[in-house]
Amino acid sequence: MLFGKEHVQRYQETNGAEGHDWNNTTVLLLTTKGRRTGRPYTTPLIYQKHGDAYVVVASKGGDPDHPDWYKNLDATPEVEVQVMGDKFKARAHTAIEEEKPELWSIMTRTWPDYDEYQTKTDRPIPVVVLEPLR
Repeated sequence: MLFGKEHVQRYQETNGAEGHDWNNTTVLLLTTKGRRTGRPYTTPLIYQKHGDAYVVVASKGGDPDHPDWYKNLDATPEVEVQVMGDKFKARAHTAIEEEKPELWSIMTRTWPDYDEYQTKTDRPIPVVVLEPLR
């Protein structure tokens, strides 16, 4: 099973032929700019399409702290995304209160564990919308 750095490497080497379809859902690669280092960091994330945008969840498995990739895009919302062989720049924003229920529902249909993760933490788990800049 692919995970972490190996997942990123195989996805990049195969343009998503290995790594896009994962555990009965779909995965994209999100590259953020390190908020302290300025270096690029690439993370495999479960996603779903919503119109022209891509939706991901900053769950970190229900950890009390946000994942680093979310802190990075909060500091610099211009990101790079790879879906299969399609690589593009995008602007990320955290779903606002009015958007979140619909997007959360979409994401829990593809990965029901998100509901469980939310019960493990007091922080509201952010839903992030990645809008392609094309």
